[in-house]
Amino acid sequence: MKKLCLFLLMALATVSCSQKIEEANLYKLNGYWEIKEVIMPDGQEKEYTVNPTIDFFELKGKEGFRQKVMPQVDGTYRTNELTEKIALSEEDGKTYINYTTDHAKWKEQIIELDDENLVLKNEQDIEYHYQKPEPFTIK
Repeated sequence: MKKLCLFLLMALATVSCSQKIEEANLYKLNGYWEIKEVIMPDGQEKEYTVNPTIDFFELKGKEGFRQKVMPQVDGTYRTNELTEKIALSEEDGKTYINYTTDHAKWKEQIIELDDENLVLKNEQDIEYHYQKPEPFTIK
């Protein structure tokens, strides 16, 4: 009986920790996102204190693109013009970003999305934690 109670408690905690991404909030994906940490499937964490590139997302409806950009000292961003097509989808109550390039296709689940935080999980169960970047300039 104790094992059953423990299992039910863990199952409830897992379900309650999952955030349903509301369709009305998907516009929050638009803009610049800087990776702050990566969590591996075994729980190992890697923090990123300085990022040479930042991800830029642009959605119109449920389609758009992601592009890597490089912050410059004057507060602007430089890019190589390469983009990944993205399309949002929902499967089993979970929201996914489906990426397409000339060479590959993959998807990532949106675990969390709000004004300041974005968490994506890829098909290898690696979690990418993003935040809105702090603009910087050298005066």
